[in-house]
Amino acid sequence: MGGSKNVYASVKSYSKRGKLLKRTDFQTLAESRDLDELMTRIKNTIYGDSIIEVQKPYTSQGIESALRSHLADTHYSIAKSVGNSGVLDAYYMKFIVSNLKTILKGKILGKSQEEIETHINLHAEELIKQRDIVIKALVAKDLEEAVASLSSVEFSEEIIKAVALYNDKKNLQIFDTYFDKILYQHLASSMKSYADNDATKVVGMDVDFYNILSVIRGKFWGLQEDQIQDLIVFQTPAAKDLLGKMIAAPTIRDAFNELSNTKYKSLIPQTENELDAIAEFERAFEMAIYQTALRSFTKMFSFATIVGITKLTSFEVRNLAAIAFAVEQKIPTEITMSKLILEEE
Repeated sequence: MGGSKNVYASVKSYSKRGKLLKRTDFQTLAESRDLDELMTRIKNTIYGDSIIEVQKPYTSQGIESALRSHLADTHYSIAKSVGNSGVLDAYYMKFIVSNLKTILKGKILGKSQEEIETHINLHAEELIKQRDIVIKALVAKDLEEAVASLSSVEFSEEIIKAVALYNDKKNLQIFDTYFDKILYQHLASSMKSYADNDATKVVGMDVDFYNILSVIRGKFWGLQEDQIQDLIVFQTPAAKDLLGKMIAAPTIRDAFNELSNTKYKSLIPQTENELDAIAEFERAFEMAIYQTALRSFTKMFSFATIVGITKLTSFEVRNLAAIAFAVEQKIPTEITMSKLILEEE
């Protein structure tokens, strides 16, 4: 990564960091009585321009789609200002992988092309001229044809595995996890080429998050040890050893307890119920990633700030999408606020 480009991108990241919404901004948005009021309030934030295209009658889906376009623009411009970065490319891939995931799940559930279309936004693909891949899968008549249309993409074998395991277990979450694997595999392999320790902290936590949760969920779903092993993406020897112990642990509680000698010991859930424990752990880990991304701004002009702002803007858009959904569904403000990824008060 070139020095001067890096400095420019880092300065850009700092200015974006200064514009991130505060807790009080989210609170105001979450208190909206309906989507009309929410739209009016969003128009008074830096996201005003990004929602101009949203048509009435407003839906949380429409609002989220516009915000995702904005996020794709943001991530695209950050990546462009840096030049060639495997890590940023891997984060950007998330847009495409998430669309393909939505399309193939839609095909599994027998949804029509029109129904699936309302849930995808192709702006990210348009920016990098990759629209055709997604469109081909979308117009395919069924799951089989959609999978076949993806046979030329670099991660086609993971997609085939995802479908096979889904057909065996009939669990859509397993399907989701395989698609996440595509993303984290890219992240893990692109991380190897970075010397910047602070940057690898954020990225490394992301990879750990995926691996640890995949092991826990795999156990919860009753997968065989080798099936769980196949979900894991490349790891350091120490992590490999830890994950091996977690996989071999007799219960989910025992698997969590394997974390007690690691830097993640404070995240071990205390809840007895397995499903609640997994959700609690997932939230605690995401909060930890968020805090690490915030802390990445302590050193000016480092690649970490660029990874940091990529993560923080993602969390921000996710928070806004969650608020739009909550306002639409009339979910009480305090419940909405408790679900967001924000600095603790």
